[in-house]
Amino acid sequence: MTDTTRREVLGWLAGLGVAAGAGLLAPGRAGASAGVTALRGVTLVDSSGVRPGTTIVLAGDEVLAVGSRDLPLPRGCAVLDLAGRYVIPGLWDMHVHGAFLDRITLPLCLVNGVTGIREMWGFPPIYELRGRIERGEVFGPRLVVGSSIVDGPHSTLPGALVVGTPDEGRQAVRDAKAQGADFVKVYSYLDRPTLVAIADECARQAITFAGHCSNHVALGDASDLGQRTFEHVYGLPLATSTRETQLRQAIADLLLDPANSFAWFKQVLELERQATLSHSRSKAARLANRLRRNGSALCPTLVAMRVYSSPADAFSDDPRMKYMPAFYRDHWRDGLENWVPVTPREVRDQAEFFRRRQDQVAEMHAHGVEVLVGTDAGNPYSFSGFSVHDELHLLVDAGLSPGDALKSGTRNAAVKPGAPANLVVLDGNPLADIRNTRRIHTVLTRGRVLGPAERQRMLDEVEKAAQEPMPPAVTTCC
Repeated sequence: MTDTTRREVLGWLAGLGVAAGAGLLAPGRAGASAGVTALRGVTLVDSSGVRPGTTIVLAGDEVLAVGSRDLPLPRGCAVLDLAGRYVIPGLWDMHVHGAFLDRITLPLCLVNGVTGIREMWGFPPIYELRGRIERGEVFGPRLVVGSSIVDGPHSTLPGALVVGTPDEGRQAVRDAKAQGADFVKVYSYLDRPTLVAIADECARQAITFAGHCSNHVALGDASDLGQRTFEHVYGLPLATSTRETQLRQAIADLLLDPANSFAWFKQVLELERQATLSHSRSKAARLANRLRRNGSALCPTLVAMRVYSSPADAFSDDPRMKYMPAFYRDHWRDGLENWVPVTPREVRDQAEFFRRRQDQVAEMHAHGVEVLVGTDAGNPYSFSGFSVHDELHLLVDAGLSPGDALKSGTRNAAVKPGAPANLVVLDGNPLADIRNTRRIHTVLTRGRVLGPAERQRMLDEVEKAAQEPMPPAVTTCC
């Protein structure tokens, strides 16, 4: 934006009664070469409600004004006449793996309207990528990055940072902070004393922690310690069961074979399945009160949990496989081998287990617990960008309204002056049918307008990149 144009826009804002000191067009916010764009005649759907006949004015990556269809526009403004279309804030995927595949993950997110992602396994190249994105050297969504995964002894996860004592847990937190992690990622095998130490050190270091509910610590207790998010619905069935005490004792009595610790993990999952059969609504309400009081949220990753609850070949023919690196087909098939149901009885039990977990997510949401959209992208048949729309649909199938699912997917964002200009233009009303979030016309982010042709070009480039040699994947259900 030239100095002359900048002065003209500031004059236009003043004419609208917007003070120049309101933070709009602050240096560094709108790109120096960015122009002014108006979206005219849209129906805006955000956390503040539904506003038909709206005009949204943007400069670079910033919203300048939101008004009626006849809102006066600054001279030279590029106008996109989008009558009959809907605009929502940019979507977030709050549980992602694979940001290191930047030629795959980042563009697939953007073309699907996902303008923010939370990478759940951090290491130095991803911290570097986060900085390159913010400096404008790489085009990508906003990237929030966790620490290396911190787990206890006998972890099933190759590459996890295993800590066996409270002092080791504290050091892991200090290291994560020094390395640039946005939060500490905790995992399933941490014992209570070590998790308590991690929570205390996180408070000392002014960094949050999030991740799996430890199999050794009740979900409500972990929330009281300060855990911000709980992934995959782990721990929720036990915490809301009338048989919780008995089932936790059964977990404590399980024998763990160090040579096959995954077998122990599978036994815990079976006890969680049994816990759903003795669900208590009153316990759920009391747990919800604790989670709300503590500011803890659920990130259920239903799209991934559905895969792990289904026969191995249920999703293998998904046409979106063409956008994934070639090695993923074998990697995903092999990764599912020890997880999925095989016998007719197992298939029935796991289908029921998945449905009951959906019900519990909807119940906790109804009690006011925040639910986040996350996909566990990078794991079998959970596709970067695309699967956010699958997750929205599964949340609505669970019982959330389309509007509430959208709030979960946009982190309750409002499109207003001064906000980042991360917007998704849809060809259908998402409140009438949540599947309309897939009907993307245009994505606006970081001062760029990704119209239909540009989005298709990006998809073609991803498909081509997916056929090139790439390193093997590093995650399985985390």
